Amino acid sequence: MTARTGALAVLAIGVMAIPAAAQQTITIASWGGAYQDAQRKAWFEPAAKALNLTIKEDTTSGIADVRAQVKSGRVTWDLVQQGTNGCILLEREGNLEKLDPAIVKTDGIPADMKSDYWVANLVYSNVIAWNTKTYKDKKPQGWADMYNFKDFPGGRSMRRSPMYNLEAALIADGVDPQKLYPLDVDRAFKKMRELKPHVVAWWPSGAASAQLINDGEIDMIGLWNGRVQSVMKEGAKADLTFNQQMILADCWAIPKGAPNKDAAMKAMAHMLTPTAQAQLPLHINYGPSNAKAYETGIISADLAKALPSSPDNLKTAFTLDVKWWADNLDAVTKRFDQFIQE
Repeated sequence: MTARTGALAVLAIGVMAIPAAAQQTITIASWGGAYQDAQRKAWFEPAAKALNLTIKEDTTSGIADVRAQVKSGRVTWDLVQQGTNGCILLEREGNLEKLDPAIVKTDGIPADMKSDYWVANLVYSNVIAWNTKTYKDKKPQGWADMYNFKDFPGGRSMRRSPMYNLEAALIADGVDPQKLYPLDVDRAFKKMRELKPHVVAWWPSGAASAQLINDGEIDMIGLWNGRVQSVMKEGAKADLTFNQQMILADCWAIPKGAPNKDAAMKAMAHMLTPTAQAQLPLHINYGPSNAKAYETGIISADLAKALPSSPDNLKTAFTLDVKWWADNLDAVTKRFDQFIQE
């Protein structure tokens, strides 16, 4: 997901009989665009009404924004969305408020998707997708097929980052997806040399990955599920598999020094409930982080098939180890950048 700069939006939803002064105001920063539109419908508006809050919205472009606010001592955001990798870094740096477990209930959310300082709020994944005009009968079934140039000839595309690439290479080289970490970096780079001549483009953004598959410029690609599903809905000749999907998550966190942290925690708690979590997929193809959302009856069986965190799709998935990447991303990225320029 990418951030989009936009004007500050305000939700002033509450009980009309109560004076506006009685309402608390919090500011939530998220990624903007269609995703934040979906959040507003599924989470922000219901939370504002239930808690008698005024919710202001802003956008974030990543952890640098949070660092800058905390360092300045003038924090304006009460609740912010980041990738879990970013949340781990912000926690380590002391840039987040500790959550009160009496307020923020996390039952139903996997242990590796939460800490005392942040909680995952949605699940997405890196999946294999392909051009259905190229592969009409036999379809790719896993990351080994990304490297199977005999049965699946054609141009490839992967993210311009070592993240996802190393995991895909090791699985293609025979490593059990459940036993990937710590990653064997040397082995992964050796395997990636087989892929490199077939790579048409290393995509730099989610929008670019969607454009590649939508325009038919590549035959097989690793990309975020929501991106390919979006262009499929618009008629792109593409398909995907959730087999061996790499599970990822975004999270809610409260910047250190947030002016309304208690109200922010109450809003966070409301948006993490199974019922609230089940609402988001009705508006966008991202799965709930709370597994109990699938027990509410809100998510239909057909919709669940298209979500990365559904019980059936999780059977052949593995979760990206964001803690390993938080420790190693900088060093491995330098090596990866050098690798693709060779």
